[in-house]
Amino acid sequence: MKPTVIRGRPWVITDGEGRLIDDIDTDQIYHNAYLAVTDPAEMGRYAFSNLEGWTDFPRRARPGDILFVGENFGAGSSRQHAVDCFLALGIGAIVGRSFGAIYKRNAINSGLPLLELPEMPVGALRELEEVTVDLETGEIRAPDGRVIARARPMPRVALEIYRAGGLLKLTPR
Repeated sequence: MKPTVIRGRPWVITDGEGRLIDDIDTDQIYHNAYLAVTDPAEMGRYAFSNLEGWTDFPRRARPGDILFVGENFGAGSSRQHAVDCFLALGIGAIVGRSFGAIYKRNAINSGLPLLELPEMPVGALRELEEVTVDLETGEIRAPDGRVIARARPMPRVALEIYRAGGLLKLTPR
C-alpha cells in the first residue's frame, strides 16, 4: 500500500509577481497539441506545457515533489492527460485552494492525492526545501517538524482509492 505521509520538495505555482495562479485549466496543464501521446509514462514531459513561466517544470521535477496550487486547479475539460502527466513525473501530491470537479474526480480515481488548503501559506512554503504532507490529518510540516498549515484531510474513500493505487486496483470488500 502507498504511504499516507509524503515528503518532497514544494513547488508553489505562482505567476511572475509571486501570486498563486488561479483557474489553471487542463489545457494549461497538458496542452492539446500533445493529446496524440497515448503512453501515460511519456506524458510527464508535457506537464505545464502551456502554462507561462512553468514550461520547464518537467525537467526540474523529481519524484515525490509536491505541488501547491491556487483555486479551481484543473478547471475545464475531462482531459485525463492532465492527471497522468503528474503521475508520470512521480508527483507525490497536489495541495490546492480548490480543484475543478472533474479534475478532482479523475485524480482520485487515478490515485493522485489531492488536499484542499483554502489559506495557502505561499511565503512560508517558498522558503522551504522540503515539506511533509500527511494525507490522513492534512498537516503540512517543515523539515524541523513544525506545522506550516492544516489542509482538509483526504476523505476516507479517496484515501482508500489512493492507497490501492487507483480505483481500478481497489479490492472489493
